[in-house]
Amino acid sequence: MAAPGEQLRRRKAADAGQEPASSPGPGHDPAGCPARLRAGTFWLTRIVLLRALAFVYFVAFLVALHQNKQLIGDRGLLPCRVYLKSVQQHFQGQVGWGAVSYAPTILWLLDWSHMDSNLDALALLGLGISSFILVTGCANMVLMTALWVLYMSLVNVGQIWMGVPASGNRVPGDFPVPSLDSVSTAQEDPHVPDRSVGLSVADFQNHARSSNGSRCSFFFLPWQGLIKIRGDQCWRDFTCMDFHYETQPVPNPMAYFLHHSPWWVHRFETLSNHFLELVVPFFIFLGRRMCILHGALQILFQVVLIVSGNLSFLNWLTIVPSIACFDDATMGFLFPSGPGSLKDQVLKMQKEEAREARPTLTYGCMVRQAANLALGVLVAWLSIPVVFNLLSPKQVMNSSFNPLRIVNTYGAFGSITRERTEVILQGTASPNASAPDTVWEDYEFKCKPGDLRRRPCLISPYHHRLDWLMWFAAFQTYEQHEWVIHLAGRLLANDAEVLSLLALNPFADRAPPRWVRGEHYRYKFSRPGGLHAADGKWWIRKRIGPYFPPLSLQNLKGYFRSREWPYPALE
Repeated sequence: MAAPGEQLRRRKAADAGQEPASSPGPGHDPAGCPARLRAGTFWLTRIVLLRALAFVYFVAFLVALHQNKQLIGDRGLLPCRVYLKSVQQHFQGQVGWGAVSYAPTILWLLDWSHMDSNLDALALLGLGISSFILVTGCANMVLMTALWVLYMSLVNVGQIWMGVPASGNRVPGDFPVPSLDSVSTAQEDPHVPDRSVGLSVADFQNHARSSNGSRCSFFFLPWQGLIKIRGDQCWRDFTCMDFHYETQPVPNPMAYFLHHSPWWVHRFETLSNHFLELVVPFFIFLGRRMCILHGALQILFQVVLIVSGNLSFLNWLTIVPSIACFDDATMGFLFPSGPGSLKDQVLKMQKEEAREARPTLTYGCMVRQAANLALGVLVAWLSIPVVFNLLSPKQVMNSSFNPLRIVNTYGAFGSITRERTEVILQGTASPNASAPDTVWEDYEFKCKPGDLRRRPCLISPYHHRLDWLMWFAAFQTYEQHEWVIHLAGRLLANDAEVLSLLALNPFADRAPPRWVRGEHYRYKFSRPGGLHAADGKWWIRKRIGPYFPPLSLQNLKGYFRSREWPYPALE
């Protein structure tokens, strides 16, 4: 039974001819059937988008928690303390505006004598906030900005580990745009979540009224497709997919089978890529149905990429803005129905919005609109050099145009490598590394190809940063990747911290190796049904030559000292 106040409201509305005196309720039409959500509002979409973004943040901070100490910690392969000191020295030893603006990070404010603890604290705080948003669907501008600040604090000291496309330029650390109102403020008070769907109904309704139904708009521009067309001839002659599955950074099991698809399948894949990246983005301007089709095709495209390779959380993050293509009428099936549910509350708000000839402009709404306008002007201003770079014949890819990484250029696989090379690290207990009878034993990484019989791993959206960087090191030299020598030195000491990043240490429970070397190999997928596959081999390989010569721990003492790396102690 309706409350007296509600009955009075209905009677007055009926007298005014706005609705029948006996209404079946906000969740039903006059015939008593469940009412359908009206198109054009995005309240439920915001919840899904926030949870999706929180999931990506959660994975990113989980990777940071498990790997940052080994990579940039006190005894990391590239210690961030050394990096921050070099930045400080570049600015005459002062931690002033110059140093902070060059590498914006909270770590400037913390004690550097316990950098491992600092890195863990940032990662754990990020995990806590993202977990809350993921479980409850609740967030506001403060929480979303906190996530961005925390992750940017790690990215800006991550050096090469954060500098690759899948984890540096396109990460959840990008500034919470395009709308602080519609992306970052799903409710005003995130402390009282509803148990069923994770959002307080009262707060949800209050926020919806105060923000006056502002709409979140995303525009997908085909820069990625243009970068590919301009970047490599194989994208123009439709042959890139002949190589991609085999030569991508960290292949998965499906990549093995996709690589051996017929040639016409690879041509279709390349043509589909161009259609999805060059044509489909403009669907967003062609009305609601085409916008929904755009979102569906983009998500399907990213799912296919997730299935075909381990590209970190890159594709998962790309899915997030596509969610904004779907309004409440499209998203409604994800939410339960019934009195008091979120879907029921949205129906009420849609009816009230339809009755109001002129929405009430509240103070909170005006503040949000002013913030959105200011942010839009800021992003437009910062995007000017990005647009000039796009139009330049010497276009730069995968770069940031300001220290806060608010605008970036990004292009994955603008060029495709035609063959796969791998660096295989080996150790020996022999006192003579050059003896012909020396037995060398291979170290195995978590996911990087090594053992020919080991099945490719499936880890997306998780990310093994060391494995990824070994892919880059393999088609360059160790002089360009000095951290490889640091890694070798830590293996010579059986360093448990660094070895936690590897899958197999052949010298576990033994004395450390006396020598470690890097060997260069060319890898190819075995042929299904062939002799190698019948022998259980996923890969075949051929030695190219040495990557770096045999090294002993004593040889590296001066090398470590000159770079201020902690000299490894024997375990």
